[in-house]
Parts: sequence; C-alpha cells; structure tokens
Amino acid sequence: MAASIRDVAREAGVSVGTVSNVLNRPERVAPATVARVTAAIEGLGFVRNDAARQLRAGRSRSLGLVVLDTRNPFFMDVAHGAQSRALEDGYTVLMGGSDDSRDREVSLLEMFEEHRVAGVLISPVHTDLRQLNTLRSMGIPVVLVDRGSRDRSFPSVSVDDVEGGRIAARHLLEGGRRRIAFVGGPRSIEQVADRFSGASEVVAGASGATLTEFPTTALSVLEGRRVGEELAQLPAAHRPDAVFAANDLLALGVLQALVMTGSLRVPEDVALVGYDDIDFTRSAVVPITSVRQPATEIGSTAVDLVLREADADLDALREQVVFQPELVVRASSAPVREG
Repeated sequence: MAASIRDVAREAGVSVGTVSNVLNRPERVAPATVARVTAAIEGLGFVRNDAARQLRAGRSRSLGLVVLDTRNPFFMDVAHGAQSRALEDGYTVLMGGSDDSRDREVSLLEMFEEHRVAGVLISPVHTDLRQLNTLRSMGIPVVLVDRGSRDRSFPSVSVDDVEGGRIAARHLLEGGRRRIAFVGGPRSIEQVADRFSGASEVVAGASGATLTEFPTTALSVLEGRRVGEELAQLPAAHRPDAVFAANDLLALGVLQALVMTGSLRVPEDVALVGYDDIDFTRSAVVPITSVRQPATEIGSTAVDLVLREADADLDALREQVVFQPELVVRASSAPVREG
C-alpha cells in the first residue's frame, strides 16, 4: 500500500498541516523540520498523486463542510443549499459529520486541509476554535454555520437561537402550560445552550411557571424516546404539561415514547414543541409544532460568505448573518381546553 501524507506526518512526528506546508510552502517551515519531513518522505517512498500535483499552484474547486450530525435532516437541507450555491460558481462540496466528536471534527479538518479545499464551512462541536485559526493562517477561509461568532473572529451564518427559545416558551405559556420541560443536550453545543437560555428568560418572567431541564447526551430520536419514557413515569404532581425539545429529532422521540406507553396524550396532557421544522414533524402521528430555521438559505449564504472571503483580505470581511426563527404551529401544542 502506498504511503499517505498521514504516514509521513506520523513518521516525522509532525502534523498533517506541517507536511502540507513542507510540500507546498516550505519557506513557512523551520529548516530542521523540513529536513525531518523530507527524510520521512524519502524513507517511506511517498509520492503525491496527480490531483495533489495539479493543486500546487492553487486551491481545489472544492469546499469542505463539517456538520454535527449527517443523520439529521436539518443538516442535509443545509448541505443541499450549500451544494446548489457552490455549483453555480463551479465548486463542489465535500461533507463530513463530526457526530458531536471533537476528535472526529479534527480528523475531517485535517483531511480537508490535505485536499487543499478552497474554504471550510463548519458547525463546530466546541468553542475551542484554534484549529480553525490554523486553517485561516494557511489562507483557507472558514465560515461558521448554524452558529454565530460572538467575538467576530470568523464570518458566520446563524439563527437567533435565544429568540427561538423565547418563541417556543412564550407559545407554550400562552397555551396555558405552566410546567415546561426542556429536553436537550449536551449544553456544550452552543445552539442548545442558547435555546435553553431564551426559554429560561421567558419562563422566569411568567408567574407560577417553571422550566425543568432534562439533559440528553445527543440530539437524537433515541435520546428523546428515553426522556419521554422518563416523563411518563413521573407522578402526576411532578410531571410537566409541556415539552420544549432542542431539536425535532428529540421531539419525535418524546412523541414516540408517549404514544407507545399510552399513558399520556399529546397535546391534551403534554404539549410539544420541537426545533428546526424538518419534514418529519408535519407527517408525525401528531404533527409537531416547531421553530423553523431556513436551512437551505443557511447553506447557500455560508457559501456566499466563504467565496467572498476567498476573494478578499481574510481580515477584511468577517460578516455575521443572523436569520430570525419562525414558529410553525401544528396540533402538538394545542392550548389547554377549559373545563
């Protein structure tokens, strides 16, 4: 099997990015490191492939996209918007899912760096963005997707998730609900934290209302079902009369659990609101109210930003595009019936 750039990096005791610099921009690397990498290349018999040789004079016509979960239809809609816009300018999009794993995110970014993509679009797992700064320092523009850049260190395309949380909680309170459960996590995901923050703010200002957090380890249907089963087993006095789920997959899982146990009815006993407005919410056994994000527009706008960044001084733009969320009301959150 032919040696890869990763094999060279491991043999030389350096990062993939350093090997890439030695191959393409050796003037940026210390002479001793260049010598060590060169020795590893010769020792392993590493040969660059044709595509890599063609890229010596410039970037590829590909953009890298890293999303939190490729199984989530919301991110597939983001990818669709990104791909459609990229094709208009002769680019294609290479996509990978981090599955909420920092290690996997790092691996994907290293591969994109190795392929010398023209830019990177990413929904980061954590707030530590040092690797993204490294990409920028190498001339690869980076745009945050579905998450804002509070310090404006990167251009970003996001939705006001704090306002989204407010909208969901306000709707449930106006429907007569007072014991609201927030289902979502981990809170290290900024979007989850923002949605909880917005809901908390509204509930705190409502007399007699409470918001109880039911954490999840992932934003998945299975985790939603687990919490739904837990809610169904609570004594009536401690059971919430409404659920705000951090995304629609969780909401679908909660709904499945409540329907399967048969002990609680949606919306008569428990109102339910999700987030993202994926297609499955409208076709659920009880159509689910959801806070809509314009997923395809997020993807296409992110490509617009990364291409503008590529054509300009990377420090000059750093645009911040923020969409406003919209509540789509369906049967799952019908108001409490009087009498």
